[in-house]
Amino acid sequence: MSKQFATMDGNEAAAYVSYAFTEVAGVYPITPSSQMGDNTEKWAAQGKLNLFGTTPKVIEMQSEAGAAGTVHGSLQAGALTTTYTASQGLLLKIPNMYKMAGQLLPSVIHVSARAIAAHALSIFGDHQDVMSARATGYCMLATGSVQEVMDIGGVAHLAAIKGRVPFMHFFDGFRTSHEINKVEVMDYSVFDKLVDYDAIQTFRDTSLNPESPVTRGTAQNDDIYFQGREASNRFYDAMPDIVNDYMQEISKVTGREYKPFTYYGDENATDVVVCMGSANEAIKETIDYLRETEGRKIGLLVVHLYRPFSTKYFMDVLPKSVEKICVLDRTKEPGSLGEPLYLDVRNVFYEEKKQPLIIGGRYGLSSKDFKPADVIAVFDNLASSSPKNGFTVGIIDDVTFTSIDVGSNVTVTSDKVRECLFYGLGADGTVGANKNSVKIIGDKT
Repeated sequence: MSKQFATMDGNEAAAYVSYAFTEVAGVYPITPSSQMGDNTEKWAAQGKLNLFGTTPKVIEMQSEAGAAGTVHGSLQAGALTTTYTASQGLLLKIPNMYKMAGQLLPSVIHVSARAIAAHALSIFGDHQDVMSARATGYCMLATGSVQEVMDIGGVAHLAAIKGRVPFMHFFDGFRTSHEINKVEVMDYSVFDKLVDYDAIQTFRDTSLNPESPVTRGTAQNDDIYFQGREASNRFYDAMPDIVNDYMQEISKVTGREYKPFTYYGDENATDVVVCMGSANEAIKETIDYLRETEGRKIGLLVVHLYRPFSTKYFMDVLPKSVEKICVLDRTKEPGSLGEPLYLDVRNVFYEEKKQPLIIGGRYGLSSKDFKPADVIAVFDNLASSSPKNGFTVGIIDDVTFTSIDVGSNVTVTSDKVRECLFYGLGADGTVGANKNSVKIIGDKT
């Protein structure tokens, strides 16, 4: 199979892979996810076929809550259904998400993760929205680049179908959703070979249909509700292996290594950062720079499958030599002893005999720049004799003094990288003109 390349942003990549599995899409536009639904609706209008040889039905509702209801009802009727959202839109879907997870409906929500309106509204990216929905029962799959969205965004659909548990696939709003990059396109024939058609038939057979009636939406008392809630455990216990198996198959096709957790850096690293999302791209380049210029024994553990969190797959890739770990969260949970990913990593080591030092910090809220100098500051803090825990990086916190010191910025790219500055693009149309320029370069080189 010859490789096909195309220039696109993260939203288009997510729409492309999700379209293959989508029979119905319930959508409502919200920044920065609107392009996903827009592309899906455009392709459907053009008659593009999905994996099943049909054209998806796209239903635009009057609100995010309405879109969530559409997704829920469509799944109940036996149609594979997808939606796209961010920020407050995701929060408005939460009541339906609890039901869809509880009823084992293979929904997939693609989220261009975005800040939540708290003291102020922000349309820019972080992980506050997806972290607010992590208790719904949805599995959570994180990607950090346009190519990763293309490569493993489809794993969310494949695993949801096979494992019967719905998925949130998320990537950073504006940082990945709107970044235009030249990527290798996944051929739908790959998905055709991997999708579990027997599981799809089982899903259809158990849908609400007068020909084969089933009971749904009951009200339960204290005598059985608890038992029913715990009965779902086996589906979540099985999911890490299902995701890993699909990632192995995708790795064979792409030649790029994917696992629930992947590791980058020195095989004998003593200091390791744990992170998920687009920040990993900056961390990788800075690790290369620090290893080459200073010989540091450092590394990065990349989180892809965040829920269910698998201790087995986490420990499989973490170097045995690790002495200190810094967990970076792109969210803030006021009043907590730490942010979610940090607490999860600490819990991994609760019963381990060897206990590395584990600290946590916050970065990048509302798309705050996370630069190589910030990454260096994180590793410097971790390497210090008394590392600061619960820190912030990228801002100067002169109120509660959580921030760590950041030095002047450094250039970590090699001489092989060519950077271009475009003149003459200004005023109205600047964004569109720049996008067109980038796509021309990507498609013609």
